[in-house]
Amino acid sequence: MENRPLVLVADDQPEITKLVSLSLQNEGFRVLTASDGPSALEHLSESNPDVLLLDIMMPGMSGIEVLREVREHHPVPVIMLTARGSTAQVSEGLNLGADDYVVKPFNAGELAARIRAVMRRSRRGMLAGRRRVAAAVVDLDHRRVEIDSRPIRMSRSEWLLLELFLANEGRILLHHEILTHVWGPEYRDEIAYLRLWIGQLRRKLGIPPWEEGAIRTIQGLGYAFDPKGLLPRMQSRRPRRERPVRQPVAAAAV
Repeated sequence: MENRPLVLVADDQPEITKLVSLSLQNEGFRVLTASDGPSALEHLSESNPDVLLLDIMMPGMSGIEVLREVREHHPVPVIMLTARGSTAQVSEGLNLGADDYVVKPFNAGELAARIRAVMRRSRRGMLAGRRRVAAAVVDLDHRRVEIDSRPIRMSRSEWLLLELFLANEGRILLHHEILTHVWGPEYRDEIAYLRLWIGQLRRKLGIPPWEEGAIRTIQGLGYAFDPKGLLPRMQSRRPRRERPVRQPVAAAAV
């Protein structure tokens, strides 16, 4: 069964690696484990896994440091394992090119689904050529973004999101449509998750955080790639308040 996908699990807690290993093996994966950052990098070079599950909070060499090293030398998809409330670390990991994150404690079935979704995304491609988007020059042939000739790191999820918008300029893409296309049907209702990635993508393209730029929010529906500002602004309509009908004042009896 050597054709089964190989997942490298890097976590310093033996109970976590054991649980994840058993769960993923039951889901049809091969699993390799590492208890610290240096051994994870060593396994990565020797075994060429299909996906890396990387715990952010590891002693010595943190998961963020490992991720930075991985993105310098390896194209492997990376899913971060994070504790609750670690929003800053999640953002830092996504900035460095992580493809997804899972919050502990997690459901084994959900984890397996996310691994499969990341693997699907890593095998896709859509457009070609060069485009200017906001402050960035996007080279779709080489999957590269530059701002003022400075390369910008892009994760696979950010690339697929950007490609989807470029392929659908001027069209409103619904929340579930974007989530299903980029991350898979198991993500179709994760609107808060999508908002986080949209914010990441805007920042990578050099759009200030107080602006929407070319990626417009369509309230209650989704997003649209509208670099030329051609789409009409959709304002939320409040129901008209009916004015009370004034009753005629009865004439005083004389």
